[in-house]
Amino acid sequence: MSEIHFPFTAVAGQHSFKLALILAAINPAIGGVVISGPRGCAKSTLARGLADLLPTSSDNQAPEFVTLPLGCSEEMLLGTLDLQKVLDDQNVAFRPGLLSRAHGGVLYVDEVNLLPDALVDQLLDVAASGVNRVERDGISHSHAARFMLIGTMNLDEGELRPQLHDRFGLCVELSNQFSPQERVEIVKAREGFDRNPEAFCTHYAGEQVALMEAVTSARIRLHHVECSDPLRLEIAERCSAAQVDGLRADIVWYRAALAHAAWQGRCEVETADINAVEELVLAHRRNAPADNTANPPTPPSGGFKRPDNTRQPMGGQTQPSFNSESLADTTEAPSNSQSGDSSGSEGDWGSMAPQQQRSAHLNAELNTWVAQPEAKTNSTKAADAIGELVGRKGGLSAQGQHRSQTVSQKPNWFGTLIKNHGIWPPRALRFQPAKTGLSVLHLVVLDTSASTLGQGAESLGKGAVLQIAEQAYLQREQLSIFGFGNNQVEHLLPKVRAPKALRSWLDTLPVAGGTPMRAAVEQVQNYLHKLQRQDAALEIRTYIITDGRSSARLDDLTLPGELVWIDIEQSAVKRGRGAQLADQLNAQYLPLATI
Repeated sequence: MSEIHFPFTAVAGQHSFKLALILAAINPAIGGVVISGPRGCAKSTLARGLADLLPTSSDNQAPEFVTLPLGCSEEMLLGTLDLQKVLDDQNVAFRPGLLSRAHGGVLYVDEVNLLPDALVDQLLDVAASGVNRVERDGISHSHAARFMLIGTMNLDEGELRPQLHDRFGLCVELSNQFSPQERVEIVKAREGFDRNPEAFCTHYAGEQVALMEAVTSARIRLHHVECSDPLRLEIAERCSAAQVDGLRADIVWYRAALAHAAWQGRCEVETADINAVEELVLAHRRNAPADNTANPPTPPSGGFKRPDNTRQPMGGQTQPSFNSESLADTTEAPSNSQSGDSSGSEGDWGSMAPQQQRSAHLNAELNTWVAQPEAKTNSTKAADAIGELVGRKGGLSAQGQHRSQTVSQKPNWFGTLIKNHGIWPPRALRFQPAKTGLSVLHLVVLDTSASTLGQGAESLGKGAVLQIAEQAYLQREQLSIFGFGNNQVEHLLPKVRAPKALRSWLDTLPVAGGTPMRAAVEQVQNYLHKLQRQDAALEIRTYIITDGRSSARLDDLTLPGELVWIDIEQSAVKRGRGAQLADQLNAQYLPLATI
């Protein structure tokens, strides 16, 4: 029996979401839809209901709604050797995967941001070409795979790589804020469907048929829709003004405008069509123009979160802005930076304006900072100590990735058949080669509270970040940065390849306010657990860079992976609790001190 979906037309509200799905159904060349929003805003319900609106294939087969599970393997997605047929008929045969089932229908990826990157890359390549080509297990096979790709994601569960985000044609950002009347209507509709799905669908059958016929008519009309050159130029100018990357936005916008005109029953694109799809096209591609008078410039590497000079603390007080043109090094702390604990509620950190300190140079030529790890008998330079921490490998390494074994535990059935000359059961198994390496993430948690302004501690901390980033870049590993200060925690840099240009961005990163130490560790803990759900093989190295000026307790928190606590407090008599907090988290303790 086929699954009964909640009717598309019975979903209350979510007009932009519905429009995006309908446009993608009219013109599959748009490239699918990604939906970002919290739980409980009908993402999955509308996606499943869309399959019922798609026209049947030439052989009268109803379009299928195929869900791609998070634990899906390459074999499940692309297809693989049909082992049973090989054993029965002694012939190498192909067993289709999920892409074959989704042909002509909908391929739905719930929580696409948690799908392994390699799988998403393959998925989007097939979606773009419409053909699935398989060269594996002694099989050379290709088949048509034209489907509507729909991905949903909850930003609370982690971000989607920008380059993958851009591959989706349209993006919808949803909110689960409904009026009381809307909430009543939604609950009543859900109750009616759960009580008697068949009767509920019958009630909406007329609206469903009308919508299906409208989509089919728009598909036919789409081939006759024209767009004038002045409107094409307007699309190009708006894309240029939005500072989008590349030309994909221009192409998708043009195709979406054609689909919208066809949906409205016209054969000529109008300005209203361009306006109607603008936000759907640009929501995930727009790069807002930099305001040089209000904020520091964004570095060219991309992916950074612009330093926010008017941070909003946990207590809700807006901090006064500072003049971004004043970029002089801050080497002395304000008078109140030497007193008391900066644990958030204590002290007077919340009332001061953000300050700046440039990053220190931690390299072999600049003998300013030294590291004094307890495990070492002799002091060494901070650059060497941090480089040793970042570059330490377990087992063999290649291209900055780790290999612990040469073969996996996954059988290679084709190789096994060849080795055993077709005899079954086989006398010996052959296994797939192990992957070339495990991905490595260096997660930096940087203290940007006002207490680090004293005696250049923040400069030292930023220098340590640069050293970690440089080593990660050379090892072709990934980097992510969290900042905590001014009574808030911010994810400043998502998980990306360690960028080359980092110093200028760090130099303009503001420093102010209290130290939300526990909130920072809790947020990082949740973030890392989500990453582990996405990639269990991810190797994590976390560096907490702080002066330890906090009264928080961390002994009930645990961070996965390897953890290093880098203490940047510069007082002769340490007032911070770096060593104690490091011990609570079971972290390696590395104090950095001036000569």
